[in-house]
Amino acid sequence: MISSLFRPRSVTDNGGPGGEASGGNDMGEWAMKASSTSLDGKRVVVIGGASGIGYGVAAAALDEGARVVVASSREANVQAAAERLGGEASGSVVDVSDEASVARFFEQLGPFDHLAFTAGDWGMSRGAPARELDLTAAQAAFTVRFWGALAVVKHGCRTIAEDGSITLTGGMLAHRPMKGAPLSTVVTGAIEHLTRALAVDLAPVRVNAVCPGLVLTDRTRLIPEERRRAMTARLPVSRVAEPAEAAQAYLYLMRGGYTTGQVLRVDGGGSLV
Repeated sequence: MISSLFRPRSVTDNGGPGGEASGGNDMGEWAMKASSTSLDGKRVVVIGGASGIGYGVAAAALDEGARVVVASSREANVQAAAERLGGEASGSVVDVSDEASVARFFEQLGPFDHLAFTAGDWGMSRGAPARELDLTAAQAAFTVRFWGALAVVKHGCRTIAEDGSITLTGGMLAHRPMKGAPLSTVVTGAIEHLTRALAVDLAPVRVNAVCPGLVLTDRTRLIPEERRRAMTARLPVSRVAEPAEAAQAYLYLMRGGYTTGQVLRVDGGGSLV
């Protein structure tokens, strides 16, 4: 493939004197590669797809022709999301804190192509300095975002396509720690290390992560608008992201057939200032 794409082209390759154009095979190979990176007709699973970034990923994948399964822990939310999405969308309930639930979900799901994990226990507070940490609560902070992700990968990798992808979700606090909130940095940082380890362990399945900044989810909307403006004032893109904007990073990582083990920051340039 590489030798045919990058070999010097002769006069006859271009249909010059003494020969006919012979670039058809190259064009055919390019077309096949483009087809393999398209989401049209692919089956995309979004764990945490009932709201927020996950819902944005599901909607964007549908727009590109994918068949989408959204999954979350609350049946009413899953059904509502599937109805809003319409088209080739369906929903299923899974509790990622319960490995048996995760195993059943993938057994019933069958083969699929791409997996995005955006689930998070966003209601859990992690804003305590180290000397005041409740270690039991600290352990629980990993239940959904780390152990839940790992359970999903463990069972999902058995039926995912060999040329498929898994995209996890971290957070900018992995790179921008805040005084008084060390646990948030630990949890989000752990996802990035897990991503790199899985990219090697599960190859040729590709594994990446998205590291979002402040995104306008239901939880973020609870923050007063004035405070949100203050939080983003110094950013090169000085506003909160829409879920649909963050979703494009997940879609790129699904399509990007030569991208694995990477963490894609979607932070409005926040890591630069």
